[in-house]
Amino acid sequence: MEHGLNWRYATKKFDNTKVIPETTFNDLLDVLRLSPSSFGLQPWKFVVIKDQSLRKELRKYAWDQPQITEASHLIVLCAKTGMDEDYVKDFILRTAQSRGIPAVDLGGYQDMILGFVKSLNEDNLAHWMARQVYIALGVLLAESAHHRIDSCPMEGFDAVKFDEILNLKDAGLHAIVLCGLGYRTADDPYAKLAKIRFEANEILIIK
Repeated sequence: MEHGLNWRYATKKFDNTKVIPETTFNDLLDVLRLSPSSFGLQPWKFVVIKDQSLRKELRKYAWDQPQITEASHLIVLCAKTGMDEDYVKDFILRTAQSRGIPAVDLGGYQDMILGFVKSLNEDNLAHWMARQVYIALGVLLAESAHHRIDSCPMEGFDAVKFDEILNLKDAGLHAIVLCGLGYRTADDPYAKLAKIRFEANEILIIK
């Protein structure tokens, strides 16, 4: 069977008559939830846009890309706009409770995380959290391909307008990247293009 990542491509034409089964889509949402992040801090939220009228409005601020409205599902992957001491302490408490250990035993780990977060200025913290969101995006793309669900990550959009329309700023979030999910049309010309990737010996450095 063809490898999922060789099969996938950035789908340009989705069949808007085909909908991802709810159980499959819920599995993909769980993949997002379980995605790795630095320190396990998960500085993100994922907004699933179901309302078609809302998707039509958002499309105006995404270069009128048809994937916004034609994909079965649209996800806006967002990063937190800040991270404070309370967030880190809550994460440590959750960790302790989940693992059945006293929170005080994780004091050193907590101090390490807080030291890292406080060492970053506002811009660097924002860039760091955005990079975590891209980890989640990569996991989503790979898992979608495994299930033969087509995907299209999109950076071509006005993040400020998306933040405004979706009230993300009030929720302490900022839109980072979009991802349409669904099923390709039979006539999407991009599906037939050869995948261009460097050979392993050109990108792997083994010492």
